Amino acid sequence: MRIASYQKDGQRHVGLIDVEGQSIAPLRLDAAQRAKGVLSIVEALAEGAGPPVADGAVLALSSVVLEAPFPRPYRGLFCVGRNYRAHAEELSGSVFKNNHADVAAWPIVFTKAPECVVGPQADVGLPHGISEQIDYEAELAVVIGRGGKNIAKEDAMRHVFGYTVINDVTARDVQMRHGQWDLGKSFDTFCPMGPWVVTADEFDGADAWLRCWVNGELRQEAHTTDLIFDIPALIETCSRGITLYPGDIIATGTPAGVGHGLKPPRYLKAGDIVRIEIEGLGVIENRFF
Repeated sequence: MRIASYQKDGQRHVGLIDVEGQSIAPLRLDAAQRAKGVLSIVEALAEGAGPPVADGAVLALSSVVLEAPFPRPYRGLFCVGRNYRAHAEELSGSVFKNNHADVAAWPIVFTKAPECVVGPQADVGLPHGISEQIDYEAELAVVIGRGGKNIAKEDAMRHVFGYTVINDVTARDVQMRHGQWDLGKSFDTFCPMGPWVVTADEFDGADAWLRCWVNGELRQEAHTTDLIFDIPALIETCSRGITLYPGDIIATGTPAGVGHGLKPPRYLKAGDIVRIEIEGLGVIENRFF
């Protein structure tokens, strides 16, 4: 399934996207469920409910406004840093300069505030006067479908509901200034997400191409086989002593090609458009202002 949150006539709805990505079928949900977006479906299925039921006329996708699948995630996103070797290398003199741990030893995990999530076509605000080094980070995100704690790698994929695309927008100067990364990652609008969630039975997160363009220029291109820590390892790590819940989101890291790693660095400015595509998942495209 491809499940999306969307706005129609000023109200939030949840629907199923057709195979061609041209239409959406509304789902039978009450107002409280619709308010949660796709999270309501994830939670219902985790509790043993049957498949979601379509209710109402099928709509052209062009007639609605897609929102982030999780307009307000249950809690902060689990995000992974330094999970592609080339990306770790390109930032070794700045973001990672004080971290001398073995790249392959343990993942770096931080969070993004849930309030920073916006839709797949929403504008992203530059924090003028606070940061002048805004960067993009194209990432595959994993959606947890079945909760648990101390999940073993061997069992991890049974806990995956599906996948979506995010841009882990980052204020590099703020990230380095504070040492901890949460502030530089969590400005309002700093997590475009979407365009929908594709369930794990229809998408293989271990076999996907990820690409990012800035104003039409290809900046990032990588395959998820290049991940240092694969999806099962990340689920195992994030669940060590911490209970994961249905709807939790794990962003798996970004590949090389970020603006901070270019020589000279090229940060985002007002009017820039960042487009991220993961084959089989879809595209998000956001204008910065």
